[in-house]
Amino acid sequence: MSRASLEKKPAEVASMFDGIAARYDLTNDLISMGQDRRWRRLTVEAVAAMPGERVLDLAAGTGTSSEPFAADGAFVVPSDFSIGMLQVGKERRPDLPFVAGDAMRLPFADASFDAVTISFGLRNVADTSVALREMLRVVRPGGRVVICEFSTPTWAPFRKVYQEYLVRALPLVANAVTREKGSYDYLAESIRTWHTQVELAHLLLEAGWEHAAYRNVSGGIVALHRAVRPA
Repeated sequence: MSRASLEKKPAEVASMFDGIAARYDLTNDLISMGQDRRWRRLTVEAVAAMPGERVLDLAAGTGTSSEPFAADGAFVVPSDFSIGMLQVGKERRPDLPFVAGDAMRLPFADASFDAVTISFGLRNVADTSVALREMLRVVRPGGRVVICEFSTPTWAPFRKVYQEYLVRALPLVANAVTREKGSYDYLAESIRTWHTQVELAHLLLEAGWEHAAYRNVSGGIVALHRAVRPA
C-alpha cells in the first residue's frame, strides 16, 4: 500500500505490518530518536490502571505497549490485527494473552474492560468513528479510553520542517532498517493526513464518549486523548 487514503483496506494494512514485525520496535526507536519510549510511558500514566483492572491494549503489535500494564498488576489483553506482530510478541512474552482482533469488530463482550488504549494505531483503522464506538462498547460505564497518536505540531515553522521529514527522511531510514520498501511511505503519509487534535476530540464526543480532552506532547508531534464512557 503506497498511499494513505480514507479507504484503508484492513487486509492490506495487516499484511504490511506482518512484513515489518521483526524489526518494528527497533525501527520505532530509531525514527523517533528514542522518544517513543517517553510517549508510551505517558500513555501508561494517562490510563492509570490499578492492580486487578482489565485493560484492552489495541494495536498492541508485539506487546511493547502492554508490558507496563502487566508490570503494574493490571490484567492486560494485547490485541492487534497483524498476525505477524502477534507472533513476534508471543514468542517474546508468552505470558501475555495476545488476541487477534479488528478494532472495528472487537471480539470481546460488552463492558468487559475498565480501560481501553491504543497507541499509534487508530489512524490505520478504516473507519475511525466505528472503532471509537466499538471501544465504547467494550468498556464498562465510567471506564476510560486513552489514545496516543501522531498529531499536528502546534508551531507552524516546525510543522513544515516536520512534514518534510515525514516525506523524505522517515521512509529512507525505516526502509533501510526493515528492508521493506513502501511500508513507511504509507505510514508517513498516514500521519500527514490524520485528524488534528481538536478533530479527534470531536470524533470521540460524537461516538458517545464524555469529557474528551487532549494533551500535546513533543510540541504536538504526538497527542494524548482521554475520554470517559458515560456512567
